[in-house]
Amino acid sequence: MKPSKKEPKLKKNNNTETKEETTAPQLSRRNFLSKALIGLGAVAAIESGSILASFLWPRKQPNPSETNTKMIEAGQVDDFTPLSVTPFMNGNFYLLRKEDGSFLALSARCPHLGCVVNWIPDENRFVCPCHSSAFDISGKVNSGPAPRGLDSLPVTIENNVVKVYAFGDQKPF
Repeated sequence: MKPSKKEPKLKKNNNTETKEETTAPQLSRRNFLSKALIGLGAVAAIESGSILASFLWPRKQPNPSETNTKMIEAGQVDDFTPLSVTPFMNGNFYLLRKEDGSFLALSARCPHLGCVVNWIPDENRFVCPCHSSAFDISGKVNSGPAPRGLDSLPVTIENNVVKVYAFGDQKPF
């Protein structure tokens, strides 16, 4: 069954009759659905593009002067044996006691997308479980996609107590 055409309306104007067509915009179900599908496709493309962009651009290196830092007392110097790596869950960092007795604190966040790296003692390295970035014991990149090494954190020793200044705005692991 075909839809019938509208009859033109007759309009009287100063005793003369003129034909004037009134055409209201017709939006069929098919046109509506195709426009809605195009709109939804555009929204999906924008969302996919933003996800891809966030994957391709790594996290910025935190600047201690611009972030909320907190001081964490790690413990007595003698509590840490040389070549040991100790995780600190409340500060999101690992504390490494080097062979020469000095300390190095490394952020537990991968510089690629912020996943928490794991210390693998048998392999003597850190590994990111999200995208398999690997870092040596000093935090340098062994394999990527991480664009740089693990962020180091300031360490001080006061009265034989090791103190680390960690970024306070990160969620604990």
